Amino acid sequence: MKYTISAILLSAMFLLSCEKDIDLDYHQVDPLYVVEASISNEGTNVRISRTNNMDDNNGISDVTGTKVTLSDDQGGTWEIPYTRNGYHRMSSLKGVPGTTYNIDVEIEGKHYTSTSTMQRAPKMNSFRFVWMKVGSERICFGDLKIQDIPNEDSWYYFHIYRNGVGHRWAVMRDDQNPNKELQQLFSFFHDGRSSEKDQLKEGDELRILIRAIDQRSYDYLYSMQLMDNTGTNPLENFTGGCLGYFSAYNQVTRYVTFHREDIEEE
Repeated sequence: MKYTISAILLSAMFLLSCEKDIDLDYHQVDPLYVVEASISNEGTNVRISRTNNMDDNNGISDVTGTKVTLSDDQGGTWEIPYTRNGYHRMSSLKGVPGTTYNIDVEIEGKHYTSTSTMQRAPKMNSFRFVWMKVGSERICFGDLKIQDIPNEDSWYYFHIYRNGVGHRWAVMRDDQNPNKELQQLFSFFHDGRSSEKDQLKEGDELRILIRAIDQRSYDYLYSMQLMDNTGTNPLENFTGGCLGYFSAYNQVTRYVTFHREDIEEE
């Protein structure tokens, strides 16, 4: 069952961008609910869906008739209204740094809960395309540098969209260079390999998301990175047995256009 759930989660979550052929030995399982929820400096969004069996080509089904309640450690409580296609949204409800939020998702009388603490805003120092030598090959990397949030433990999530589609993502904690500059490299393509399936093309638009997240969100996302190697499901982030996770985060966004002539030499 764990392989079935992992594969479903890979298709359900917008976070993943890698592609890999995997031979699965699976059996029929009961549908599971998937909750993708966040409160940020840009508003509150919750999507609720339900998994289908592996031989069902529909993949994911949106869920209606649900109730979502958000509360904080300051005594505030909000019911997040349903919009459409499985989404509950409240753009006016924005997270406050240092505040812990609790979410309760009610589906058919059953409650699924999680908690997350809003972080301070991250800061991007620079982003560049650069050729780096790895063994005998030259690889084009995206070199992202951010300024660590000073004097506190920090965790970060990065997601690069290419022409509106998820392309690369990573998570990082600040234990390598706390209070200073942190670096994240994204491998884009090898020099001379024009047949690479997801190679950047001239004029591609990249949207770079940088999120300061809490440790619970980091632990969940990091466990997702390890799924291929460990053959296990991600850590549970919700009580009650649903898939998905809830994250309170602070986010900055940057836009970059890819031009091959802009690639620097290391």
